[in-house]
Amino acid sequence: MPPRRPEILAPAGDLESLRAALASGADAVYFGLDEGFNARARADNFSLARLPETMALVHRAGARAYLTLNTLIFEPELPGVERLLRGVASAGVDALIVQDPAIALLARAICPQLELHASTQMTVSSAEGMRFARGLGVTRVVVPRELSTAEIRRLAEHTDMELEVFIHGALCVSWSGQCLTSEAWGGRSANRGQCAQSCRMPYDLVVDGQTRELGEVRYLLSPKDLAGVRAVPDLVDIGVHSLKIEGRLKGAQYVTTTVQGYRRWVDGVVAGKPDEKQLASDLADMSLTYSRGLSNGFLGGSDHQTLVEGRFPKHRGLYLGRVRSVSGKEVLVTPEERPWTGALGLGEERPQGPEGKVSSPLPGEQPTPATVEPRPGMGVVFDAGTPEDKHEPGGPIFRVERRGNGWVLGFGHPGPDLHRVAPGQRVWLNSDPALARRTEAQLAQGEPEGRVPLTLQVSGAEGTPLRVRASAWGHEASAESPTPLTPSKGKGLDEALLRDKLGACGGTPFTLAHLDLAGLTPGLHLPVSELKALRRDVVAALTPLVEKGPVRTVTETPVLDSVRGALLSRVAGQAVEQGADAGPRLLPLCRDDAQLEAVIAAGLREVELDWMEMVGLQRAVERARAAGLRVTIATVRVQKPGEEGYDARLDKLRPDAVLVRHWGAMMHFLERPSGQPRPVLHGDFSLNVTNSVTAAHLLGLGLDTLTCSHDLDETQLFALLEHAPAHRFTVALHHHIATFHTEHCVYSHTLSNGRDYRSCGRPCERHQVSLRDRIGLEHPVIVDVGCRNTVFNAQAQSAASLVPRLLERGVRRFRVEFVRESQAEAARVLAAYQELLAGRCAPAEAVRRAAVHEQFGVTRGTMKVLG
Repeated sequence: MPPRRPEILAPAGDLESLRAALASGADAVYFGLDEGFNARARADNFSLARLPETMALVHRAGARAYLTLNTLIFEPELPGVERLLRGVASAGVDALIVQDPAIALLARAICPQLELHASTQMTVSSAEGMRFARGLGVTRVVVPRELSTAEIRRLAEHTDMELEVFIHGALCVSWSGQCLTSEAWGGRSANRGQCAQSCRMPYDLVVDGQTRELGEVRYLLSPKDLAGVRAVPDLVDIGVHSLKIEGRLKGAQYVTTTVQGYRRWVDGVVAGKPDEKQLASDLADMSLTYSRGLSNGFLGGSDHQTLVEGRFPKHRGLYLGRVRSVSGKEVLVTPEERPWTGALGLGEERPQGPEGKVSSPLPGEQPTPATVEPRPGMGVVFDAGTPEDKHEPGGPIFRVERRGNGWVLGFGHPGPDLHRVAPGQRVWLNSDPALARRTEAQLAQGEPEGRVPLTLQVSGAEGTPLRVRASAWGHEASAESPTPLTPSKGKGLDEALLRDKLGACGGTPFTLAHLDLAGLTPGLHLPVSELKALRRDVVAALTPLVEKGPVRTVTETPVLDSVRGALLSRVAGQAVEQGADAGPRLLPLCRDDAQLEAVIAAGLREVELDWMEMVGLQRAVERARAAGLRVTIATVRVQKPGEEGYDARLDKLRPDAVLVRHWGAMMHFLERPSGQPRPVLHGDFSLNVTNSVTAAHLLGLGLDTLTCSHDLDETQLFALLEHAPAHRFTVALHHHIATFHTEHCVYSHTLSNGRDYRSCGRPCERHQVSLRDRIGLEHPVIVDVGCRNTVFNAQAQSAASLVPRLLERGVRRFRVEFVRESQAEAARVLAAYQELLAGRCAPAEAVRRAAVHEQFGVTRGTMKVLG
């Protein structure tokens, strides 16, 4: 029995892209609404008013429609989200892709049959985390792009939930849902669909305080694009349900080339007849449409040398060769075997593994497009100037002449500015009008037909009407002949005749998949005209039902207050470690021994330990306990399959409390056997709590406190605290916001030739790295477990000005986080905020004292109110 073919899931940023996806054979499409709450706010998107019409189009094509409501929801938006969910459920959307638990909880109350998929933005990265998602009513999880095929296999072995895997398109350098750069640096939250693409910006590498020159390599956080073709055989074998193509901000041509290419490749793999030649051609088409260079992403495991090219952050296309000479309007280009380009310098040999061989855990090397001959009309771009130059020389080729092993490219007027083109520069093919014409021709053919499988049950006996019952996608329709059946003088209504006349569904969405004649007496006759009429009748009755989508019940009764009230009632009776009548508490979070000594000297009662690589953590716990401190230990930020041992290590240290940073750790500690004690559990900012519904759900599960999300500004924060128990929240009073959290290791990429921890030589143990941005701010890069990196904001952020109002509202827990502060610096910060909470110091003075050591100053950061 052949394996099940996974669904090909296509992006649709506008109606033309949606039509292109359906025409190209996509099994499902995903898109957002103009009304917002989707992670691609800059896409054209679709309107709620015309959503039923859009659903009809998708369903007639035999495809499913997934709506992205995959952003965080602020408190004032909850009533509007409820109204939106009611309209979405009524319109016939097949599933919602969600990030915020509040949307899942409200959707389940409004329409229990509405299918829910956990977005990659929810950061569900382990089997334990999937159990949390299941509790929200989720049936499918979009796994993080950081998981390898081996880790996805391990995940599949521990759950029966559907898995969806990104297979092609742009890669985020940060774990999805854990990127705060846009919010911290521009007030545009990626968790709100407004990513500012900070990973595509140039950075200087600062090593131990000194700038390290890297030549052309400046885009240290800009990954190549994913082309996961080499992983498809493994993913098919694992049984993943869906292969997802990224690209809602790209056009119809991109959608056409990717969907057609992956459809052919997946079909070939499933049939056991993969066509490598066709694959190379399809990859070339995809690259010409949009490519920053193709990679395996993380599907083959970490490879810190190949994931990031480093020389450009945007579309380049297919590499053609180098300029050899320029004469008038002609450029001679000769091909070359493109060298590996690592951050240590162009043209070096590929890094070697421990055995001196370059190896890849996936079959074959990086995805390789076919070599394409340049043709008149194709576009080229020259690597002249800097990649951020919006007017790089390039344009359409007017003439091509073969010369030796190269080509003479002739350009028209005005054409590219060839005065800026010089020998040695690289040349890229970046467009092909033939691909655009192919997409246009496909769209001109109109809607696809015959993709909805139809089952017909035919019954009848002599003297009774012929009855036809049709079913498709859970819907049924039936019709009867106006005249009774009579004995036949010939073959009568045999299977061949009925299949021909009842199953001739041309010009309709349907194709006959199964014909059941068990209820039909043989040897009977009915005029062919009546058979055709019966077919038309059932098709006419069934079509609007299929267009509308799944059969559902949608409640018209408001649910927000009842859902929130039920959740909060569970919270009201809980006994917690710090009650509403307690005094304010300063919570220092330390990352090294010197900072811990500052906390001990400050005379505080408790400390939070975030030993990011866990080296020396036990010694720190013992030192804190010896000083009489209550000890909270932070979990890792994310946890992949196979990394469950991290939580077990924390267990052995018997902390008083755990600062929970991911769903898996939360479930690990909540699911303790009855009678087994567990530590107090505090939810950290990375759980992304921005509204009272999500907060009440998590507190009701057993978390003692929550940390307010860094996506909240002042107004949104107080709106949340109005509807939730404020004493159960922690506010980050002073911290360097954790901007990127990456699986890619900057240390390994820039300071070694190793692909991962086994061959990098661990330069992180000998050096400190920062990234300097375009305005001169230096952002510290700290290594986490699994060689992950966290990039912290250069500027500290303070919420000191809000403290009087927060205390009045009932907040009692205020965290101060350290990154690379010395003992003396940490002591000054702690003293300033101790005075503030004791009422002996005004907020402005506390900030002034805390900022003494800060190279780049202290700002209100995300706590400001945006105009």
